[in-house]
Amino acid sequence: MRFFYQHPGVYVGQGVKFRRFIAGVFWVMRTGAPWRDVPERYGKWDSIYQRYARWCDRDIWAELFAYFAQEPDLEWLIPDSTIVRAHPCAAGAPKRRGGQESQALGKSKGGFSTKIHILVDGLGNPLDFVLTGGQRHDKTQGTVLLQGFKGDYVIADKAYDSDDLIDFIIDEVGAEPVIPPRSNRTEPRDYDEYLYKARYLVECFINKIKWRRRLFVRYEKLDSRYLGFLYFASALIWIQ
Repeated sequence: MRFFYQHPGVYVGQGVKFRRFIAGVFWVMRTGAPWRDVPERYGKWDSIYQRYARWCDRDIWAELFAYFAQEPDLEWLIPDSTIVRAHPCAAGAPKRRGGQESQALGKSKGGFSTKIHILVDGLGNPLDFVLTGGQRHDKTQGTVLLQGFKGDYVIADKAYDSDDLIDFIIDEVGAEPVIPPRSNRTEPRDYDEYLYKARYLVECFINKIKWRRRLFVRYEKLDSRYLGFLYFASALIWIQ
């Protein structure tokens, strides 16, 4: 609660009602139910949604995540991605919000979807996220995820085997790439096969967030609304 009391953009008011609001958002994230189905014990569903949406627009959920994501283990930096199927109700973002094309929605082999690009530290705790359409390749977001981080090793699968990304990891991140070479490379690059096994940490994180059904399937028209749940879930993982 300290974060909320100290944040100038958050009005706590009565502590009991505020905790009910947080519990109501968690209930929606955990069950994946529509906002209209929020139990009355948490308050009026539309009030909870409107407050949640305001926090998304003001980046309060992102700031909550950053507040808890302190002192990460940067020995290992592990990027990966996961595709999330989008429900039909996620289509049709209003034009004043940029339309559907600007909401990280696309079509992959799995259909209408969003891709979450993820970076975790050496303990499997989340560091950063990027949302794109489901058809975007992993390597296109590698430099975006790693920008501003310094580490000893970057551990990733062969989808990140790109000459430009390898050079970025060495020159900008100051890390050794632990990335298996693609099969079509004329000169395969050596990598630490034992250290590569640590990539399971990012897979475990993906499994944790997908236990939240609102993250397992995307229902939100706006990417900022979906990111709000992602930041909230990640903050909870940091404090576990």
